[in-house]
Amino acid sequence: MTERPRALFAMTAQNVPLVFPPEVLARLRESVRVDPALVAQDLTDPRIRPTLGRTEILITGWGCPRLDAAVLDAAPRLRAVLHSAGSVKGFATPELGRRGIAVSSAADANALPVAEYTLAMILLAGKDVLAARDRLRAERTAAGPGLVPGIGNHGRRVGVVGASRVGRRVLALLRPFDLRPALTDPYADERQAAALGVPLLPLDELLRTSSVVTLHAPGTPGTRGLIGRRELALMPDGAVLINTARGSLVDTAALTAELRTGRLAAILDVTDPEPLPADSPLYDLPNAFVTPHLAGSQGNELARLGRTVAEEAARLVAGDGLAHAVDLSALEHMA
Repeated sequence: MTERPRALFAMTAQNVPLVFPPEVLARLRESVRVDPALVAQDLTDPRIRPTLGRTEILITGWGCPRLDAAVLDAAPRLRAVLHSAGSVKGFATPELGRRGIAVSSAADANALPVAEYTLAMILLAGKDVLAARDRLRAERTAAGPGLVPGIGNHGRRVGVVGASRVGRRVLALLRPFDLRPALTDPYADERQAAALGVPLLPLDELLRTSSVVTLHAPGTPGTRGLIGRRELALMPDGAVLINTARGSLVDTAALTAELRTGRLAAILDVTDPEPLPADSPLYDLPNAFVTPHLAGSQGNELARLGRTVAEEAARLVAGDGLAHAVDLSALEHMA
């Protein structure tokens, strides 16, 4: 029997048992030799160097140090990096590609809870649930079973900004509902939009015609401030902006000014800066609903990330291709 390759965890140490609970760790260890008690948070640490020199597979996660040339020089046997989280931009470098080191990510697994959060917020926003909760809390009396005009999820246009992993997941989750999703993405074409079952619109048209706009574009220099004062002004009265992508996509000052008028509402799981300063008006504005960057994997959802890595390790050892390989040449445009 071929000896299992050596692996090393490189992430924040306290996350290892959360992402790799016992049953997931056992599955991973069917494919690789890895010690969960040895976690590299600093790959330049002399105590790590002997193990790093023998490591063939790095199992990374949140808190992974940057994998630059100096680190990779100390890991001559390294052939794969299996990332147990979403974006690899925080640690991956082009040097990995130059050395032929394969990189995989659990971004697809992490996209699901973000899309589920987004779907929930779209449906709740259509019912005006958050504002209704606040009114009920203030008035301490319900209006009874009367009809409420101006709310509902039948036929509303939902504008999805970005055909990313999360954006595509959101579109898939929206299919059973009587909503009218549309997409904008500068890298998508009509054929791709048709495959997703939605019309492809320019950003301005999508903003003008959507009751809910949900952001799923990557955070890059080109998308910073994508939604600013001009774009917010295009949105119809009563529209809702949802951001679960990157805080940098939205001009925070412009959004705050628009929300102060009461014309729009916003649901923000990410902000710029993050966290917001303690005196930010977004905490108190009644039409701003801010959550602490929790749309991604949390609690029992973390094991899904670990399972993805265990499955990738099994494929790698079997000589099969990685199911979630990362194209390192596209790092600049990734989330």
